[in-house]
Amino acid sequence: MERDFEAPDLIEVMDEAVNYNAFLIDELCAWGRGAGRIVDFGAGNGRFAAALDDRGFDVAAIEPDVRLREGIEAGGVATFESLNAVPEKSVDAIYSINVLEHIDDDEGILAAFHDKLKPGGRLFTYVPAFDLLFSQNDRRVGHVRRYRRSQLVGRIRRAGFRIVSARYVDSLGFFAALAYRAFGDRDGGLKIGAVKAYDQIAFPASRVLDRATGTLFGKNLLVRAVHEPR
Repeated sequence: MERDFEAPDLIEVMDEAVNYNAFLIDELCAWGRGAGRIVDFGAGNGRFAAALDDRGFDVAAIEPDVRLREGIEAGGVATFESLNAVPEKSVDAIYSINVLEHIDDDEGILAAFHDKLKPGGRLFTYVPAFDLLFSQNDRRVGHVRRYRRSQLVGRIRRAGFRIVSARYVDSLGFFAALAYRAFGDRDGGLKIGAVKAYDQIAFPASRVLDRATGTLFGKNLLVRAVHEPR
C-alpha cells in the first residue's frame, strides 16, 4: 500500500550532512563486501542505494512513497513498493537506515527480513536511540519509538538472527539531541546551517569519542546480525 513520507523536506536537509552520510556509506560498503543481492528497506530518496550501486553492488530498493520511489528508479536502481516483491530466501543482505522506528510492528518486519534472507544472510539496522531524546522532530517524521541497545538486540534475536555487533553511534549527537529537545524548533524542523555546522565540526569528533562510548550512549544505534535458520 502506497504512503507518503511524513516530512520529505527533512530528507533533503539530511543530504547536506556530508560526513554523516559518508560514514554510513562506508559502513554499508564494508558490511556488504562480497554479498550478492542487497535490499535497502525504506530507501527514502535513495541516497544510500545509489551510493552502493555506484560502487558496483547489486542493490534493490524498497520504498512505499511513490514520489520517492520514482526518483530512485530514475537513478537506475531497481525499486519496489513493498517487501512482498522480494521472494523468500532470495537475498544475501538487507539493511534499513532510520526506518524501524517508523513501524508499529517492528518485530514483524524483522521476521520478514529473516524470511527474505538466505541462510547466513546479513542484516544491518541503524535507528535513533533513547526515548529520552524523543522530540518534536521525531513526532514530525512519524517515529513510533527510539531504541535502547538491549531492546533492539532482543527483538533481532527473537526474529532468528545472531548478533555480530551492536553499538551506539554519535556520542556528541546525544547531547545535541538533548539540546534540540529543550530548545529546538517547535515544528520539528531542522535548519540547514545547523545541520552542516554539526556535520563538519562535531560529527568527526563524535566518531573518535564513539570508540569509548559505543556500549554506553549515542544518538543512534547500529546493529549487525546474521541470519540463522529457525
